Amino acid sequence: MPTLVGTLLSNRYRLDEKVGAGGMSTVYRAFDTTLERHVAIKLLHREIAGDSHQLERFRREARAVAQLSHQHIVTVIDAGEDDARPYIVFEFVAGETLKERIRRLGRLPVAEAVAYAIEIARALGAAHQRGIVHRDVKPQNVLIDVEGSAKVTDFGIARSLDEEGLTADGRVLGTTDYVSPEQALGHAVTGQSDLYSLGVVIYEMLTGEVPFKGENQVAVAMKHVRDDLPDLQSRRPEISAALASIVEHATAKDLTRRYASDADLIADLEDVLAIETARAGGATGEATTVLRTLPSRARRRLPLRMRHPGWLIAALVLTLAATGAAVFALTRQAERGTGTSGASKPRGLSAVSLGQTAAKDYDPFGTGSSGEHPEQTGAALDRTPSTFWSTERYRGGLVSKPGVGLYVDARPGVAARALEVRTPDPGWTAEVYAADREPPEELSGWQKVATARTVDGERQRYDLDTAGQRFRYYLVWITKLDGSGQARISEVYLFR
Repeated sequence: MPTLVGTLLSNRYRLDEKVGAGGMSTVYRAFDTTLERHVAIKLLHREIAGDSHQLERFRREARAVAQLSHQHIVTVIDAGEDDARPYIVFEFVAGETLKERIRRLGRLPVAEAVAYAIEIARALGAAHQRGIVHRDVKPQNVLIDVEGSAKVTDFGIARSLDEEGLTADGRVLGTTDYVSPEQALGHAVTGQSDLYSLGVVIYEMLTGEVPFKGENQVAVAMKHVRDDLPDLQSRRPEISAALASIVEHATAKDLTRRYASDADLIADLEDVLAIETARAGGATGEATTVLRTLPSRARRRLPLRMRHPGWLIAALVLTLAATGAAVFALTRQAERGTGTSGASKPRGLSAVSLGQTAAKDYDPFGTGSSGEHPEQTGAALDRTPSTFWSTERYRGGLVSKPGVGLYVDARPGVAARALEVRTPDPGWTAEVYAADREPPEELSGWQKVATARTVDGERQRYDLDTAGQRFRYYLVWITKLDGSGQARISEVYLFR
């Protein structure tokens, strides 16, 4: 095939170097001889330029992206045809693709990965607000410029959400390594599909690998339909439960559990970037740039010296160094160990990521206001077996009330299939209840999903019967105590 390098399109754009190629088009670094600047040109292959459907898709890309003006979207400058070859002119972004960066560095620093995720999500949000879904979100379509900023490109299979699509029903578009379940099945594709793909991109940035591999693209696509993503924290244990939860929610196969909007995902990512920066004690690279764009809600999670740099604040930090160190140590301790770390692996089940603040005591039959040691509830989810939550001590057993309990918040909801408790003191009896809205004030408001069983070892698993219904809250309801008059729980794990 003869090279087109050196060709002058429309007497204006000189093709200088081929930089990429796809099924529909080839991308060149080019030079705009009129404005004397470098540009990127996507040139439709001649052999498919005569296909009216492909040609319309190509033209639609130009129209779609030309509507978008965002700092994290590659800008369309011009479009035209030369010798029956349609082309689109983009701003030229010097640098590398996100895929190339992952291949070069392997796993990205956590804060950097979150920062890129925020920039990509903001770009997709701008497109979705204009009714445009990308449909092919992948690191190959994210350019990292020389300053380290991410820019989304290649809306080649983008489609306006309010116009009739030109592809046949049931045809899968997009790269199957990142394809959403509904897109793999040929169902309707929305902005939520882009968010699923972004969730997979985040997974790859954090682990250095895509979650699924197979013999062919169809095999990989079906894994996106049927299989849960491999546990993120088991592949990279230092990842926080909050970040693991974001990836889990972004890649939920059930659309009612997946992020409903870009804004919700962006808000969670912004909070996590602040948290990760605080945990690391600082930021580097693109994370530093994105930190300056965080809303005040998220910035409040940053240490004071990062929110208000300057000599006055520096002096204040030095004055309060001892106190600050103690607070930071307590913060690190509070965040340590959340998520699924240490979970057993029942066949066919995967652990649900739970944050340390997701446990609450429950005593609807109590006569006082102190509850059942509410100050200890975090110990049931801190993934440290030596700490525990305990009931009050009841001499003679639970003769004064039907029971007491501890519940966990599996926000936004999950059809859990098992719950496991760990205890240093076997011998007490419990059953499991669930609720899908705010925790009921009375036990009658809960739905029983596991009958009473006596904890006969350090680990006790309860198989749950939710009939496939998602519940947000799961309650361990303790109905009988052992001879000590007290039950202690060191860990609670939820499985789906």
